[in-house]
This record gives sequence, C-alpha cells and structure tokens, in this order.
Amino acid sequence: MPETGLASLAARLGERLLAGGLRMATAESCTGGSIAAALTEVAGSSAWFDRGFVTYSNASKTELLGVPAALLQTQGAVSEAVVSAMTAGALARSPAVDVAVAVSGIAGPGGGTPQKPVGTVCLAWQRRGCAPVVRTVRFPGERDAVRGATVMLALEGLLLLLEGSEGGALQT
Repeated sequence: MPETGLASLAARLGERLLAGGLRMATAESCTGGSIAAALTEVAGSSAWFDRGFVTYSNASKTELLGVPAALLQTQGAVSEAVVSAMTAGALARSPAVDVAVAVSGIAGPGGGTPQKPVGTVCLAWQRRGCAPVVRTVRFPGERDAVRGATVMLALEGLLLLLEGSEGGALQT
C-alpha cells in the first residue's frame, strides 16, 4: 500500500483523536513498532499519541503488559485472547490513554503452522471502559506486505472504533 496512504490515514486518525480530546497507545508484536512510527511521523502527534509498547517476545508481553503467561502458553501469542490482554495491559499501564490497539501475528517467512499459517494476524482495539474489538485476518504476501497491511488495518480499525462503527466493520 502506498506510503502516502499510510501518512494520510495516520493524519486522519490524529485529527479524530485531537478533536475528541483523546490519547492513544500501541501494543505491537509482529509490526515491531511500525504503528507507533507511522503515528509519530505526523507533526504534532505528541498531542494525541502517548506511548507504544513493542512486545515481540512472550516474556515482554507478560512483563510490560501483564499478559498472563498461562494464556500465552494455552492460546499462543497469535490469538484473539492475547491481543485482548495486550490492549487491556496497555490501557492499565497508561493512565492518560483513552484508546489502545494491539497486534500479534506471523509475518514470515517462517513460523507458520497449519492452524496459524504465515500471514495470520490478530488485532484488538479498545477504548477505556469498553470491551475490546478483536479480529483475526490472513494477509497474503511476503513479510513486508504482511506487516504493512497490519499497520494499515490497525489504523483503519482505530478510526472505525472512534467513529463508533466497530460492530459490523471490524468483526467481519
């Protein structure tokens, strides 16, 4: 997807957050901080972007976000339960934050299984005080394509969440 599309999407999200007086955080695994990087490319993003957690390992998910080790063991890092725990952890550890997004996936080229092939990504979006909205997708392509598509969907989902249309649009 074109970089200008990502920049435009990040700017629109920032405008929406600013208009609502909201701040956000990211909890990223497979994207390795790319969501936070896209957001902080927007001039003035410090007014609405508070922090990003890059929790690539299972241990870091537990240490930084409070994801239960037992959940990681039973569900696996790439699961809706884990990304839900990641958004909850990001919100719990970020008192000034109103909304969080979390992603965990298998970008490849290796690491896939028949149950969770390369390209499988779980995402969660959550507003403080609300249940998370979760989605699992399978993106085609190489590692860069999977990671890029994940960043785009994470930002698109945040916009939908803020517009209050998450029920139908995100859970397809």
